[in-house]
Amino acid sequence: MANFTSEEQTAARKLIVLAYDEDLGTTGDRTTLALIPEATTATAAFVSRSGGTIAGLPVAALAIAARGPKLQFQTFVTDGDLVAPGTCIAHVSGSLRDILIAERTALNFLQRMTGVATQTHRYTSLVHGLDVAILDTRKTTPGWRLLEKYAVRMGGGTNHRIGLYDAILIKDNHIAGVVGDVRKAVELARAYPGNAGLSVEVEVDTLEQLEWVLPAKPEIVLLDNMSLEQLRFAVARRNAVAPATKLEASGGVNLTTVRGIAETGVERISVGALTHSAMAADIALDYLS
Repeated sequence: MANFTSEEQTAARKLIVLAYDEDLGTTGDRTTLALIPEATTATAAFVSRSGGTIAGLPVAALAIAARGPKLQFQTFVTDGDLVAPGTCIAHVSGSLRDILIAERTALNFLQRMTGVATQTHRYTSLVHGLDVAILDTRKTTPGWRLLEKYAVRMGGGTNHRIGLYDAILIKDNHIAGVVGDVRKAVELARAYPGNAGLSVEVEVDTLEQLEWVLPAKPEIVLLDNMSLEQLRFAVARRNAVAPATKLEASGGVNLTTVRGIAETGVERISVGALTHSAMAADIALDYLS
């Protein structure tokens, strides 16, 4: 679990408890308890039917371990691996009752996280060779943010701020609250107690706003919904006025447009679709013996 942080493990364990609680209720798996003798053992394979970039194996391992010591989980690939359709990614063996109870919970995590990683890999592949990072956003499933952002990393993407607490992003409604003064907004953000060392990012949606903010030299300027021509102009102005400031493009980013946006010279492209529009991967659990 080298890439799976302790914070992500904690988030996963909380979700696993919730998942089993909502699946088992107060009575347990009525079908499995009725049909499968307690002593029956088996082995089953997790198979990636659709292929893609795998993510979520550490969470599946935790979900299976939560059923107790009667199950063993063996992986054959690693998170971040690109696999072909039909690839066996893991085996689970032990109590058949526990395998059947754990099946859907483990698959839900694997399918969702692999879907996010696969979606991210599509984007990162399209900008290969360019000096640009593909970033996620806060458009995540409530409760799943750390796991979805982990999956983004497994797909080759980069995490934006995790939440409202670990970076400063000044948007239009914030600026309206300080009488439209962008430079004052940056100064107030940097001076606020506890903000020392945090990066300051300012969102602009016009080139005029860009001219106002560049002299304040924020670490990042977010260029929202700008055309390719506007993005290229913004890069040129940044190079002339505040070369240390990074530029991030956002809005209108999809698999068709991302390469052209990257070629304008921006260093960052944020894509909400990495998480909010990723389709679950087709992963199944096949009974072996």
